[in-house]
Amino acid sequence: MRPTEVASDVMEENGRRRVLIEAPSPTVDGGRYPAKRVAGEALLASCDLISDGHDVVGGALLYRRPGEKEWVRVTLEAKGNDRFEATFTPDVIGRWEISFEAWIDHFATWASGIAKKAKAGQDVTVELLIGAKLLEEAAARSKVTLLADVAKLTADAKKPVDERLRAAIAPDIVALVARNPDLENATRTPQAYPITIDRKLARFSAWYEFFPRSTGPEGKHGTFADAEKRLSYAAGMGFDIIYLPPIHPIGLAFRKGPNNTLNASATDVGSPWAIGAKEGGHKAVHPELGTLDDFRHFVKRAKELKLEIALDIAFQVSPDHPYVKEHPEWFKHRPDGSIQYAENPPKKYQDVYPFEFECKDWKALWDELLSVFLFWVENGVTVFRVDNPHTKALRFWEWCIGEIQKKHPETIFLAEAFTRPKLMYALAKGGFSQSYTYFTWRHTKDEFTRYLEELRKPPVSDFYRPNFWPNTPDILPEHLQFGGRAVFLQRIVLAATLASNWGIYGPAFELMEHVARPGAEEYIDNEKFQLRTWNLEREDSLRDVITRINWIRKENAALQDLTSIVFHETDNEQLLCYSKRSGDNVVLVVVNLDPNHKHSGFVNLDLDALGIPWDERFQVHDALSDARYYWAGAKNYLELDPAIMPAHVFVLRHKVRSEHDFEYFL
Repeated sequence: MRPTEVASDVMEENGRRRVLIEAPSPTVDGGRYPAKRVAGEALLASCDLISDGHDVVGGALLYRRPGEKEWVRVTLEAKGNDRFEATFTPDVIGRWEISFEAWIDHFATWASGIAKKAKAGQDVTVELLIGAKLLEEAAARSKVTLLADVAKLTADAKKPVDERLRAAIAPDIVALVARNPDLENATRTPQAYPITIDRKLARFSAWYEFFPRSTGPEGKHGTFADAEKRLSYAAGMGFDIIYLPPIHPIGLAFRKGPNNTLNASATDVGSPWAIGAKEGGHKAVHPELGTLDDFRHFVKRAKELKLEIALDIAFQVSPDHPYVKEHPEWFKHRPDGSIQYAENPPKKYQDVYPFEFECKDWKALWDELLSVFLFWVENGVTVFRVDNPHTKALRFWEWCIGEIQKKHPETIFLAEAFTRPKLMYALAKGGFSQSYTYFTWRHTKDEFTRYLEELRKPPVSDFYRPNFWPNTPDILPEHLQFGGRAVFLQRIVLAATLASNWGIYGPAFELMEHVARPGAEEYIDNEKFQLRTWNLEREDSLRDVITRINWIRKENAALQDLTSIVFHETDNEQLLCYSKRSGDNVVLVVVNLDPNHKHSGFVNLDLDALGIPWDERFQVHDALSDARYYWAGAKNYLELDPAIMPAHVFVLRHKVRSEHDFEYFL
């Protein structure tokens, strides 16, 4: 390319803009999707500011709240190697924006240069006149009288050079000019980068799932009034969110019997996911559960217990759903005239019709599905677990969640998407607040380490919030089938401390249900197809352990985020060791991954990650058992017997002077 063939877009810009802004963060796919953070916590933003030569570069982070036109500016601070950063604290939920601006700071460049010349004994009288002019320009921009006064002093040849110099390059003057930069040739990022600011519950939560219909007297269909009694039980274990499977009328056509059999009797209750009957569809409640008023009372009672209700939104219908007659164009029709039911070979779901998102009337379909969410928001629900979102159009979710959060930014969406990683990530980018994960099937040290290393750092951590579930009504993994009590305890600790969002399907989990339907990774006598009666007072229940772990999570800020996790070396492959840190709060977890045998070994701690000097003794307080141990240095010994407890959850306390005389800082 000849010199005259410079790209036209560069020529049309202000060629005096010498600073390049690169690698802005946090951004997702170059700003195509919003990064995610929570309200009330400092947001770190950073970028590279690169320029030719040795001039001082200045920059600012710009941010604005939802609906605001004016930007707030925060000075970017240099962190080395051309990286700059700044922080601000979003104080309201909703869609924020950030941008970056950069320029050559001619005054700071001048101040640095004249200081060097003066130190070398050179004549700086001419340089002082240059500085005076720069100060005059800064005073004119800022209307700050002090700068005008210093400009006059700097230009006054009658004053001693040393006095003029000291006044001009005083740190407070350099900082004042920097706060009022000359932006004529400033570079601005070509776009604003969106940030979704959620409430903290989106990042830190504990979910408990149960079927309201299984809360009635033995053998009878439960009601919302019966289910209210289960709320205090869940609240007592420290859960934040109660997740209910679909609560709508259930179709009769092709209704499934116990264990997914095809021939249901007149008394079989069917699958809650076969939504819709003569009583209504997605905006109705099952008459045996009660009325809409009963549901509102249920939600109210939950709020009194500081619980939120999450509803399962499953966009599929039974053949009896009103949509089938009112909008047949929303479904896929086969050549014989029948509607295509759902399939996941070899599984068949004859009782469910999926929507056809490529239908010609797709706009009306989208509007109706949006209205389903809005209906339940109006009835007090702001948390939703969405069934199989990966089988619906991705653009629909981006539009639908976006429309909901414009009016209701407090809403939280959990994606039940056990599918390909990039598809799971696409759903998160499109608006889902949290997602189910592959944790359910991870069980070796290498699997946990590699998976969490992927999830904990950008770009994934900027948009994807994992929610770890040891079990679901659909999934009874093999290790729960055969591992005994120890593996249930192990999975509680792993799920609740590896991730900041976790959940269980209960009471099946705390009562250690482990018998699978032959040939399936699924519970026998599954609540999806029949009523169950649970003895919540069983002596072997894990209820107390779950209560303890949820208490530990709420008492330790380190466990309320995923991104600080650090894995530490052990000399035993069955011992998994990791830590999390938030300021002075440090939690160290060690788990025996073998539920059948005692294991011992040495952990080799990264003391820098823990914030502990290498020559300092410290105390590790096991918050599970309340035992306390004194450690010193990086290498320390421990053993874990799964017959007693397969894990330690240590809260680190230091400085320790001796076993009998110590002080500690949380």
